[in-house]
Amino acid sequence: MITLKSGHEIEAMRRAGKITAAARAVARDMVKPGVTTQQIDQAVYRFITSQGAVPSFLHYSGYPASACISVNDEVIHGIPGPRVLQEGDIVSVDVGACIDGFHGDCAGTYPCGQVSDEAMRLIRVTQQSFFEGLRYAREGYRLSDIGAAIQRYVESNGFSVVREFVGHGIGRHLHEAPEVPNYGKPGHGTRLLRGMTLAVEPMVNMGTAAIRQLSDGWTVKTLDGQYAAHYENTIFITDGDPELLTDPEGSLV
Repeated sequence: MITLKSGHEIEAMRRAGKITAAARAVARDMVKPGVTTQQIDQAVYRFITSQGAVPSFLHYSGYPASACISVNDEVIHGIPGPRVLQEGDIVSVDVGACIDGFHGDCAGTYPCGQVSDEAMRLIRVTQQSFFEGLRYAREGYRLSDIGAAIQRYVESNGFSVVREFVGHGIGRHLHEAPEVPNYGKPGHGTRLLRGMTLAVEPMVNMGTAAIRQLSDGWTVKTLDGQYAAHYENTIFITDGDPELLTDPEGSLV
């Protein structure tokens, strides 16, 4: 069941979103050659807890870390560890924070030092595809209008949209109804209503859309070994323009 949020609940989600976006910024600024993914995860944990919040991902369905950190051909759900980032890597960081009983969720992909022109284009197209979808995140449109706009933009740039994983509703639970695919035909699915809160998150592959899951039960990689990128924000459907609850420009640091 889709839950429409009250004004009081949206205020709580704004607080969660602000902390989550700032945690993403902490991680972004640490993406440098020589840094381990575990060091980034530890910094995310310290920041979120310093704000009086709880990392949404830590122990979620058994997940062992506060951030998902996925490198190069890892699409999502990469587990932080001793891996040392190298010049030319691209690094996707997905973070969530919960405060006052409500969650925020956001992600971004960042270059580690100098990366190839095509890798940088993948990062930029993935981020822009989110904003192409955001244009339809308004009352009166349907869920599939968001996904159709994302798919159209990604594929027009020669990249592929992952099908097996999608965005989602968010609020008191990290994952709520409805699912928010990053593909589809416009004019289908649930009609968007004021009070909905959604995590919209394009996952884009440089090559084929096909993926594979590793034996750790979490890490998802591209099937062809080419790079992938991920971009996500938590949004609030209003009676006008959508509100980004995880403002990309917002920061507490």
